Amino acid sequence: MPRPLRVAVVGAGPAGIYAADALLKSEAAADPGVSIDLFERLPAPFGLIRYGVAPDHPRIKGIITALHQVLDKPQIRVFGNVDYPGDIGIDDLRAFYDAVVFSTGANADRALDIPGIGLDGSYGAADFVSWYDGHPDVARTWPLEAEKVAVLGVGNVALDVARILAKTADELLPTEIPPNVYDGLALNKAREVHVFGRRGPAQAKFSPMELRELDHSPSIEVIVNPEDIDYDEGSIATRRANKQADMVAKTLENWAIRDVGDRPHKLFLHFFESPVEVVGEDGRVTGLRTERTVLDGSGNVTGTGEFHDWDVQAVYRAVGYLSEEVAKLPFDLDSGTVPHEAGRVIEAGAHLQSTYVTGWIKRGPVGLIGHTKGDANETVASLLDDHANDRLHTPSAPDPEAVVAFLGDRNVRYTTWDGWYRLDEAERALGEPEGRERVKIVDREGMLRASGA
Repeated sequence: MPRPLRVAVVGAGPAGIYAADALLKSEAAADPGVSIDLFERLPAPFGLIRYGVAPDHPRIKGIITALHQVLDKPQIRVFGNVDYPGDIGIDDLRAFYDAVVFSTGANADRALDIPGIGLDGSYGAADFVSWYDGHPDVARTWPLEAEKVAVLGVGNVALDVARILAKTADELLPTEIPPNVYDGLALNKAREVHVFGRRGPAQAKFSPMELRELDHSPSIEVIVNPEDIDYDEGSIATRRANKQADMVAKTLENWAIRDVGDRPHKLFLHFFESPVEVVGEDGRVTGLRTERTVLDGSGNVTGTGEFHDWDVQAVYRAVGYLSEEVAKLPFDLDSGTVPHEAGRVIEAGAHLQSTYVTGWIKRGPVGLIGHTKGDANETVASLLDDHANDRLHTPSAPDPEAVVAFLGDRNVRYTTWDGWYRLDEAERALGEPEGRERVKIVDREGMLRASGA
């Protein structure tokens, strides 16, 4: 009797879960069936949703409900707190599975090569996000002594960073932030936050809703300089072709023409300012130097040779995430992705048998969370095509219990999907006395204990 197709997915964030969902919806899932194991290096699943989305965005975190429904399927198992390649390597996975899909995401900050970027007080946005989202592998404190802060970038991550820096700790208390994050933000001295983009309003990568949410806080006064509202032919074409870009531009225009109010924290959105140097003294950030830019007709910009020094004591770069290399896989350092064709990993011009990628490790950290569904569908279609045409390798130990025994023999303290339910219950119990949905457990040991690892 034919056995089910056995697939390992490395990374239990949205991309990996969408890949599992696509497999379950395929014809192969009906006969002879599909068996999927997700391996996650953190004790809890959901990846970017749990550790990359700002805590005051419950609407986006609601995606977890849909992902929950996938992981509830009996054909899926979750092995959390399992590190690739430390606890299980690619040769091990190939022994247990017909195919391996890597969905390891992008967790590091893309570099910004300007003088002074390495000064104390210059930070990557990804590190700050990990701190305020309670990632178990980062420090429990964050330096928040700067009264004036610069954020470089005009995407949603830049907005998240700016908003968290500008809000009060009490505004964020109803969310799931852990006590150490609340205590840290309560001491935050930031009163001015300056967000810088080198191009104009039409080129900003904000989502319209995320942008408008900035103005909902009673403590944040959003300020846009009327001189920064400018469009060339390329910008006008972008607005006509892209409804979201047009909505963003309209919101910025409205903010530019209104009177400045009296909310205590000022959040400035600057355009046509290209960062050229982080200024410092005695090894610490004391300012930011930008060059004024102008549109060139195509929507791009050129420098004017006019420079401005901004009085700030901290700089956060939010210029994009970058994936880390995946052991035993080829890697393109420039794009931060694994070379592939329709999700099939390509090495030395040939498909690396039974090996696939999906999500940001496949296409780079661009687009919204939902866009990874398309990645997953393409990758799974390639995997199933290889399966139908006998191009997958044959594992030597396909019994589902073989990998369980392997992890046990290695004394890997892993969590399960049932363990997530226990952790979820524990976090909700922590939040209940304060009328909060949950309070996130931060340290890895605490997560393992709550999960019953």
